[in-house]
Amino acid sequence: MQCHYCDRDADIAVDSDGIKVGVCKTHFREQMAELEDADWLDDLEDELDIDRRE
Repeated sequence: MQCHYCDRDADIAVDSDGIKVGVCKTHFREQMAELEDADWLDDLEDELDIDRRE
């Protein structure tokens, strides 16, 4: 399987309802970094009352 964003081989693939998408490690990390910076994620954590213990 090929990365959804570039021509490299996909290192990670996700299958949902018969649709499969793959990404290389570089693009996986980029997508995770974008999610980390997303404001809606903070709102979701508050809504779910997630307790992070470190």
